[in-house]
Amino acid sequence: MKKTAAWPLALIYTGLILYASLYPFSDWRYQGIVPWTFLGGALPKYWTGFDVAVNVVGYVPLGFLLVLSALRVGRDRFAVASATLLAGLLSFSMESLQSYLPARVSSNVDLGLNLLGAWLGALLAWVMEKMGGIDRWSRFRSRWFAADARGALVLLAMWPLALLFPAAVPFGLGQVQERLEAALAQALLNTPLLNWLPVRDIELQPLVPGTELLCVVLGLLIPCLLGYCIIRSTVRRFLFVLLVFAFGVAATALSAALSYGPEHAWAWLSLPVKAGIGMALFLVSVLLWVPRRAGIALLLLALGFYLSFLNQAPASPYFAQTLSTWEQGRFIRFHGLAQWLGWLWPYATLLYALTQVGTGEPKN
Repeated sequence: MKKTAAWPLALIYTGLILYASLYPFSDWRYQGIVPWTFLGGALPKYWTGFDVAVNVVGYVPLGFLLVLSALRVGRDRFAVASATLLAGLLSFSMESLQSYLPARVSSNVDLGLNLLGAWLGALLAWVMEKMGGIDRWSRFRSRWFAADARGALVLLAMWPLALLFPAAVPFGLGQVQERLEAALAQALLNTPLLNWLPVRDIELQPLVPGTELLCVVLGLLIPCLLGYCIIRSTVRRFLFVLLVFAFGVAATALSAALSYGPEHAWAWLSLPVKAGIGMALFLVSVLLWVPRRAGIALLLLALGFYLSFLNQAPASPYFAQTLSTWEQGRFIRFHGLAQWLGWLWPYATLLYALTQVGTGEPKN
């Protein structure tokens, strides 16, 4: 049985759908009706093209990954039907549970669109397999990456998606300290344990331009070093770096366009950010020949400084207003997918790097 990154990706994506569908997880109540009443309900009077697109596109990756997982392990019989059914059961469960949440609305149209998206994704994976796309990817992966590259590939695939959630600093993922403190204080409110929380003597201070530049450098250096852990060829490392920078810049621009409007897609490219991108490109070029073990050590060091700098800075009021647009506005279905990735990606990468300490050069 072949190991595949598609299965862990499918599990991760399922968890993100659970979060996005049930957020904000508050004020649960029973309305006196069976949860699946929405199946016979009337069609919604108000809907937008954005809602339709999100409901379809949101389930395409799940159907694709489920079928890809089945094909990679040799279980191709009824793969499309099984994947669509599993995704449909997930969507039905989410819509049923939404009947208990006052902030969410169960919809038979959403269920149908989710099914359509899952079927399209499953069909795409099946067609790719019939056209030899899966075999070509397997050969490409064996040439480019180490045999045990699954964990790193999953993390690298998640990185551009994590950048879609607006960050206080471009490429700044994992800034959770302020929110964790607020959430913990809220949970311990009116309890004696509230007095146990440490109180800072000095409030968090905004990042100065030099520190912002350093965060940008580290934010781009980290995924590149992660790729160096599974790519041995210098030429392939350089091509990989170009892809990382292209996807990183594109995802950040898309995030800005979604948050502030298309006309502000490049407003984040301030002087410190431009200098940081240039410096990061220089550093990853210098490190193209770094051995795997040294690359892992540098990755751990970069992650330590990166998370330390980011979590010593507060989120500005303007940034907090941007988050409210994502969390309560029309991006609510993107909220779970991007927010949790933006919060957890550096820590998952840190855990992966720690598991690789002591391992030798990758076997291609």
